[in-house]
Amino acid sequence: MLSGMSSSSQQQPDPRPATRRALVTGPTAGIGLEFARQLAARDHDLVLVARNEERLEAVAAELRTAYGVTVEVLPADLTDRAELAKVEARLASADQPVDLLVNNAGFGLKGRFLDNTVEQEQAHLDVLVVAVMRLSHAALGPMVARGHGGVINVSSVAAFLPRGTYAAAKAWVNSFSEWAHNEYRSSGVTVMALCPGFTKTEFHERMGVRRGTSFLWMEPDALVARALADFDKGRTYSIPGAQYKAIVALTKLIPSRALQGYQSMGRK
Repeated sequence: MLSGMSSSSQQQPDPRPATRRALVTGPTAGIGLEFARQLAARDHDLVLVARNEERLEAVAAELRTAYGVTVEVLPADLTDRAELAKVEARLASADQPVDLLVNNAGFGLKGRFLDNTVEQEQAHLDVLVVAVMRLSHAALGPMVARGHGGVINVSSVAAFLPRGTYAAAKAWVNSFSEWAHNEYRSSGVTVMALCPGFTKTEFHERMGVRRGTSFLWMEPDALVARALADFDKGRTYSIPGAQYKAIVALTKLIPSRALQGYQSMGRK
């Protein structure tokens, strides 16, 4: 027996359940789909949340066949408070607890602030901030009570740059995630902000952003693998890619006014 370790402490059961379950928002393409696939490969059962039920069912069928996991489909528009409440209730369930929440749902506006309607900006804020806050609140209570769990909030390298309301929303995600990580890690709960840069997904295609500088664009499978490795290590932030680690480091040295001149970086 190792010094300082009693036989009773050796025999304590692992408090984590045999079945692990993750809830992923925005899992039908890109980073969210990679999270769903890689978590299923890790033998996580899944709850998938998005607006398009047909696409959700197609992804669920793929994952069940490929990985043999249980996949629940929960269609919800996160800009609708009543539908968001359904997701909150699922996260709070004691009967089928969720061990990992991945707040990945995206929303992008290509136009500048005054080019968008205030309703568009409100919907943007609802998905990127309000939903992240409410879903995190619903998930963290049961996780802290159980003494284990985790939240991965998909933020962005844009959070470190002056790039309009999208960057402002992601800066909130970073600040909230860092605070929550420090607040709840002593309770066995890890909260991490994932800050990707340009990634080859539908998100930028829907915004009409064409790929510019090639070395800035990352593949979603490698990005998610790095993120999960960082989460396993209990890190507060995951910034995949040496190029983006360098950019974030530079943002601490360059004045915001100068950084604002590089808003088109990485795109055409």
